[in-house]
Amino acid sequence: MIAGHAGIGMTSLRTRDRLVRRLQDEGIKSAVVLESIREVPRHLFVEEALASRAYEDTALPIGFGQTISQPYIVALMSEAVLAGGVPQKVLEVGTGSGYQAAVLARLVPHVYSVERNPNLLQRARRLFRELRIYNIQTNFSDGSWGWPSHGPYDAIVVTAAPLEVPKALLEQLGEGGRLVIPVGDRGGQELRLITRQGDKFEESHIAWVSFVPLVPGRG
Repeated sequence: MIAGHAGIGMTSLRTRDRLVRRLQDEGIKSAVVLESIREVPRHLFVEEALASRAYEDTALPIGFGQTISQPYIVALMSEAVLAGGVPQKVLEVGTGSGYQAAVLARLVPHVYSVERNPNLLQRARRLFRELRIYNIQTNFSDGSWGWPSHGPYDAIVVTAAPLEVPKALLEQLGEGGRLVIPVGDRGGQELRLITRQGDKFEESHIAWVSFVPLVPGRG
């Protein structure tokens, strides 16, 4: 969990409250998700030159062709993870800046996160240490493989879009587990909720979204 309010001096509580109110207006209802968004210092997860825009509801570049997701999308995906009850173990595919994992870390006991870019992973690990977030484990890996050794998972969150749902991720879902994943090409992606019931997977639509592609391999 995050200890204290590291980095909160960079932005006023009023600025964070304004973002939370906007997310409420856009339909986010979970009080615990909104509180996590309020508490996690998003400005530490973006490039210093963009820190003044950290609490805008927009995606921002983080280098290496990647972005930190829009707060609304982070909240929406986190809310979908919690909709079936609080999961014990969540796998995140695509650590990126580390922001989504940090938000989840306030909501669930254990977060496992995989990242294919070693530079992003190193930066995220450093932030987790600085913020004293102790319930996130990370791995340098191709995200489409998941992280089988820690599965099965109660929920999986994917922060980049494959053209099709990776079979390995479905296999790592536990019974009743929930997979939140954007699927499609850059022209239009569907954020889906896939729930495992035995050998069957029930799919439902969450929203239309725009994520960077899920790239195979390490790089």
